[in-house]
Amino acid sequence: MAIEAPLKVWTERDAALLRLRLARPKANIIDAAMIAALQAAFDAHRSDVGIRAVLLDAEGPHFSFGASVEEHLAERCAAMLAGLHALLISMLEWPVPVLVAVKGQCLGGGLELAMGGSLMFAASDAKLGQPEIQLGVFAPAASCLLPPRIGQAAAEDLLFSGRAVGADEALRLGLVTSVTPDPDAAALAYFDQYLAGKSASSLACALAAARGGYLLRVRRRIAEVERLYLERLMQTRDANEGLAAFIAKRPPKWEHR
Repeated sequence: MAIEAPLKVWTERDAALLRLRLARPKANIIDAAMIAALQAAFDAHRSDVGIRAVLLDAEGPHFSFGASVEEHLAERCAAMLAGLHALLISMLEWPVPVLVAVKGQCLGGGLELAMGGSLMFAASDAKLGQPEIQLGVFAPAASCLLPPRIGQAAAEDLLFSGRAVGADEALRLGLVTSVTPDPDAAALAYFDQYLAGKSASSLACALAAARGGYLLRVRRRIAEVERLYLERLMQTRDANEGLAAFIAKRPPKWEHR
């Protein structure tokens, strides 16, 4: 039996809009296969002339439950983090805006993926958060991407509590651009009104100008927090206990070491 691809890829609007759709509902887990498919799609279309934006969305009721917990285990997490972080840098460096439409749960690695985009359009039922701390770990990419997006104090609230916020709170925080019953339609309307008539080469220059210093900081910080995750966090007893407890569907037993 053939395994369906985890990602659907096509262009529309006379090839001015690249569409990427997570296609493993309902969870749309951000695992190695999904990361590889996304990276391949961005790489394959990076040099396409005339693309003015990307729209990333998802099949099913939820954008993504997050990254694969199994791939977070000590023996596998280095490869997982390297792949996800390389993908996020590719998205941040992409020459035109990446629009993201989210609905339902957008958690953990799913929210990190969404924050690799420019503007996020959220459904009224969206729940966004970084629950990693509840498993005894932390969210490396979100630790770098959340503070400049919503401010240090608000970012620390979400990173330390692990709580998810609803769409309206996410809008107040500046995490999402708009809240709408149909985020895909809202993203398409934004593209049609504000991006379709622009020069792709001019957009590329505008994006490089807006993100120059930000991208340099994110590159440096992601490398730093990746080392912290691998060399310090994953050497602790509690990080490994939290992941094992989640997989075994039991409460973790913290020893604070």
